[in-house]
Amino acid sequence: MADIHVEEFYKDVAIALVQLYGSFPRRVNVFVEDIAGPDEPDEFGLHSKRHMACFSALLWLQEEGLLRYVDTIRQDALDQAVLTQKAFVRLSSPTLEHQALPRESVEREALPDSVQKDLSTHIHRIRQALKSGHSGRISEAVQTAFFEDTPG
Repeated sequence: MADIHVEEFYKDVAIALVQLYGSFPRRVNVFVEDIAGPDEPDEFGLHSKRHMACFSALLWLQEEGLLRYVDTIRQDALDQAVLTQKAFVRLSSPTLEHQALPRESVEREALPDSVQKDLSTHIHRIRQALKSGHSGRISEAVQTAFFEDTPG
């Protein structure tokens, strides 16, 4: 069983990537509260550890070359964020498990090619994992999208 902060990290990353993919190529503000939930700073104006962990996950995505942004809005959001070409291409590409499925599969054969392609992408897998709410599926989908070997 993974540490809870690592599971939250994968969920935060997944939500942020889905938000940015959904608005690509437009630049948008990515608010920590939209990802981690509401936060009430303490009497000193400091955010909770959960809020700061989410904010740090967003900064990490930039450091790893998966998104760009113009500035931060305090510790509440990224201003004018957009996926990098590297992240967009990876999220749009088919997963290795879908590439390995035979084209003659009955379920796949019944669907139009464009739908088959959409259903085989990393972004679709991440969305499905988020929809399930299962932390193991979420972390596996993010890991597969960015840490598995690419074909080629």
